[in-house]
Amino acid sequence: MTQPNPPSTAADNAASADAVAEVVAPVVISDPSEIDREHHNWADRLMLNVGNIVAWILPTLMLAIVAQVFMRKAGFNQAWLDDGQWWMYGFAMLTAFGYAITTESHVRVDILHQNFSTAKKAKIEIFALGWLLLPFIAIMTDILIQYGWASFVAKEGSDSPNGLHRLYLLKLSLPVLFSLAGLAAWAAMKRNFRKIGTPHLWKLMLCALPFCIFVFERLAHNVLYWYIRLTNPEIKPRRIAKEPLMENALWIGLVALGVVLVWAYLKRGSSDAANTSTVEA
Repeated sequence: MTQPNPPSTAADNAASADAVAEVVAPVVISDPSEIDREHHNWADRLMLNVGNIVAWILPTLMLAIVAQVFMRKAGFNQAWLDDGQWWMYGFAMLTAFGYAITTESHVRVDILHQNFSTAKKAKIEIFALGWLLLPFIAIMTDILIQYGWASFVAKEGSDSPNGLHRLYLLKLSLPVLFSLAGLAAWAAMKRNFRKIGTPHLWKLMLCALPFCIFVFERLAHNVLYWYIRLTNPEIKPRRIAKEPLMENALWIGLVALGVVLVWAYLKRGSSDAANTSTVEA
């Protein structure tokens, strides 16, 4: 004989209702810039403000694409509008690169990562940002500075006579946007470090050691370059890189990096005191 089901209690009904509500609840799409906003610093806010402004390029780009389709069908193709679409798309997408770093809205393939503890996730993020992403951004910024400057010197324009000229303006914006993404990556690394300890400057520099080595080497290289060029006006610019003094750029950069690391380590006590007084106040 079939046994009758026991009568459901109020607690069972409430649990069932919560389970159903969790399944059928609508997905709430919120502003990514509001996530973890209380921990954002000035670099995060700068990236978010720039991103929110540049985002208005996207509806403009959509209108430009639609207009160009109708104009092309009518036999009035406009080369400048084609160029403008590439300009807007490139500028918006590169800005979105830094925006995604700040808001952590980039695509993740984290089958294992999502099950890790908060501390373990933070350590992975610090390594990925400091040892993988920041060196890439630094290298690209250095390359794009020269790339944009060469375009400016050549007064590069559109391939089409009726296209958008002054293409060098777009190319000069590339190192600026990569630098902005670098600030976003550094700020994100600092926020993740707060989850496992106090983000002293010397600790952050060690967490991004390859990035710091590259930056200090390039600074030393540029200082030596301009020293040789100003003290020897007759030398050809292409010859400067082959001068014996330029071979010391890496060592000078490492020494300068060591000095900054020691200074930052010695300053850690005063920063701790300042943080303590702020908390007590």
